[in-house]
Amino acid sequence: MAKNLVIVESPAKARTIGKYLGRDYQVKASVGHIMDLPKSKLGVDVDNGFAAQYQVIHGKAKVVEELRKAAKGKQRIFLASDPDREGEAIAWHIAEKIGGKNGLKETKVYRILLNEITQQAVKDALNNPKELNRERYNAQIARRVLDRLVGYKISPILWQKVRRGLSAGRVQSVAVRIISEREQEIRAFEPVEYWSIRAGLEGQLPPQFEARLAKVGDLRVDTTAKQTLDADGLPTGVGDQEENATSVRIGSQEAAQAVLKRIDGAEWQVSSVTKRDRRRKPAPPFITSRLQQEASRKLRFAPSRTMGIAQRLYMGVKLGTEGEVGLITYMRTDSPRISPQMTAAAREYLTASYGARYVPERPNSYRSAKSAQEAHEAIRPTSLEHTPESVAPYLKPEELRLYTLIWNRFLASQMAPAEFEQTSVDIAANDCVFRATGQVMRFDGFLRVYAEGTDDKTKADEDEEKQLPRLTEGEILTLLNVTPNQHFTQPPPRFTQATLIKELEEDGIGRPSTYASIMSTILNKEYVSEDEQRRLRPTDLGMLVTELLVESFPGILNAEFTAGMEQILDNIEEGNEHWQQAIDRFYQPFSASLERAEKEMRDVKGTGTPTDLACNECADGKLVIKWGRNGEFLACTNYPDCTATQNFSRDEQGRIVPQDTAETQTDETCEECGRPMQVRFGRYGKFLGCSGYPECKTIKKPGRAAAVSLGIACPDCHQGELQQKQSRRGKTFYSCNRYPKCKFALWDRPVSTPCPQCQAPFVLEKTTKRAGTVRRCFRDECDYTAPLGQELPTVEPPVKQVAG
Repeated sequence: MAKNLVIVESPAKARTIGKYLGRDYQVKASVGHIMDLPKSKLGVDVDNGFAAQYQVIHGKAKVVEELRKAAKGKQRIFLASDPDREGEAIAWHIAEKIGGKNGLKETKVYRILLNEITQQAVKDALNNPKELNRERYNAQIARRVLDRLVGYKISPILWQKVRRGLSAGRVQSVAVRIISEREQEIRAFEPVEYWSIRAGLEGQLPPQFEARLAKVGDLRVDTTAKQTLDADGLPTGVGDQEENATSVRIGSQEAAQAVLKRIDGAEWQVSSVTKRDRRRKPAPPFITSRLQQEASRKLRFAPSRTMGIAQRLYMGVKLGTEGEVGLITYMRTDSPRISPQMTAAAREYLTASYGARYVPERPNSYRSAKSAQEAHEAIRPTSLEHTPESVAPYLKPEELRLYTLIWNRFLASQMAPAEFEQTSVDIAANDCVFRATGQVMRFDGFLRVYAEGTDDKTKADEDEEKQLPRLTEGEILTLLNVTPNQHFTQPPPRFTQATLIKELEEDGIGRPSTYASIMSTILNKEYVSEDEQRRLRPTDLGMLVTELLVESFPGILNAEFTAGMEQILDNIEEGNEHWQQAIDRFYQPFSASLERAEKEMRDVKGTGTPTDLACNECADGKLVIKWGRNGEFLACTNYPDCTATQNFSRDEQGRIVPQDTAETQTDETCEECGRPMQVRFGRYGKFLGCSGYPECKTIKKPGRAAAVSLGIACPDCHQGELQQKQSRRGKTFYSCNRYPKCKFALWDRPVSTPCPQCQAPFVLEKTTKRAGTVRRCFRDECDYTAPLGQELPTVEPPVKQVAG
């Protein structure tokens, strides 16, 4: 019989650890949390020190009983739940429940922390067990109580004032506020016109190149300058004296033409050539937030999907005869630290694989944020023996892609910098100066293995990456063309899940364990939607709830408070603050705000939100915005005397655009009387109604369009085919017909034309107002893109000769 018991959260983790232990150890799984606050009530005694009323989760009584039986007669019990606050809470609750009324008098209970699940890590942890961490558990209690108070106290007010089913959260509501405020910025943004002038030039040596207008006379050309050039090419406009003296914007076509006149017939001569060496250092190994951001950019994985895959790689994947193997370290971490042993292993591997030049003289080390838990390491492979190539036969495609990303990022973090020669050339044309920039890579360094993704590439970035010919001062150039182009300044971009996580992290909001759940929550609650470009937009509901919450709870629904509370939780974990005192300081003003909100928060459900639109069906009614189960709609203030309703949308500035609600006849016939069905609109949105109304009152929901096969093989599972489908909200998307076994999906339309650059089996086609119809490769690692009609010719692969 086993003398010792090891308890972990998941069966997968139990199997992996059990493989490394002998007959003296029994390994059991709690299958996640066994206790939590009750769902049916607040579960926090605010009058008794905010005591948390934890109870066994419904359905977990059997698990608790099994753990109790397994614990009987054991000499030692090791609690090996995850090494974070949630894992600590699981360990405390297990210790409490398996002890029973009499406790485990003869059994010693220990806590072991596994940053990675390998044989050596498990052995080291068992040889160096720890006590349960009361301060870390207190921090988890404080976080749970705080979130429960905010959610369970504010949400009922929203039910009363807006509609049932809404919720508020300490962190989620701040995330929605950030997205909503960005949307308000976009709607309020007024574009400013500016013009760029680029010259195509040729020197004595190839290649041809482009230079952009940099100076007009003594004035630097700046797209953000208030001062502009007039039609005569003279400075005009308002600005401070320093700006007037140094910068100018080409603000109109007339001003651009004036510049063209100034350079007409000019001799184009190189006035200066500046060269400098630049070193680009590698990015640190992944912490949780960076992994989620990069997987979103490069793999198009949602944060929740990334964390689910990473969890499997951490807990253990079956590798043939090796059995269950934990391939990566713990995936919830904010520390980029790497153990000395793994650093040495990486340097040895890199030297053998790429040569000594790719390994820096001293190991690269990276600083953590102040709040980082240095006991953790960065997310890295547990062993460099498990290369992506060697484990590929055993991993699912999505697991292999994420593991490869982690593998490459880790190795690159320990490599030498990339080296570039950067060149800047100024070219005089009469009294104007044009500038060309470019760079040449002298040594690829870490870029041989990995290049970090970017969210938005600018024209300046593209210019800098171009290669220039060898030019000398005084050299006369041949002008090929001069092109003026009109532009308008752009509003700030909407957040993606990756950039929102970055924003939350920079603001100190949330922790590694919460980013993925924040994203899932705000999308599932329909406060935020994701468009075809994976940009986050607040829904009308999200904007409304944010407005109401900020009006009623300004001290809580802000980034500063949320970040400050995260710091307080860190202080509690470090033993520098008492959790009940911290919650009490929060609750006193919060309670007063609750009382005010119950009385003063705008009653949207009852009165609606006023608009300046007149009702089309009665003489004196005004339309107000009201909420139904399907979202916002317009209703008359004279209800119930006037029952007029109307759907509406909003334009880019958020203005209301009433939708045409004329009844449209369909091809469907009424099941009751055989007359045609019509599309109608009611307070709950669009529906089909019989054209024989009021004699026949048959109604039904409009169905979704049937899936249409595209005849393109799924590139993820290689077994299914892509098909065109429609989401619940009516958006067209494309996914594998083997769903849910394969979850590959795209927003852009696949076209069965091979990529002419990398030979991928298909490309994606998308049409926008700004760019028209553009085709691009579906593979993230391929940068092929071209307007429709200007595609590169497809390079046909060589024909294989078959003998005989």
